Amino acid sequence: MQLSVTGHHVEITDSLRDYVQEKLERIQRHFDQITNVHVILSVEKLVHKAEATLHIPGGNLFAEADNDDMYAAIDALSDKLDRQVRKHKEKLTDHHRNEGGLKSQQPG
Repeated sequence: MQLSVTGHHVEITDSLRDYVQEKLERIQRHFDQITNVHVILSVEKLVHKAEATLHIPGGNLFAEADNDDMYAAIDALSDKLDRQVRKHKEKLTDHHRNEGGLKSQQPG
């Protein structure tokens, strides 16, 4: 998984980059086919915003979260992405499972 972290009106420190990487490794444990992740951290007035795009086979997943604290925004972002990745993975496995079940139930 290739990770790029960009900051708008905020300096990306080593601790922020490590925190983002740590949170995204949890997502990668659920779905190992993530090829590229682009994370944008920004500050607008008093609101800290985190958004990310995950490039996976079959499309892209996008999520954004904001909070008063940057670390809390990253936590919320990782939770949203985790839910999306698990839902995408279930769709892939359910699709094949249903396809096999329909063939065996049809007569002839």
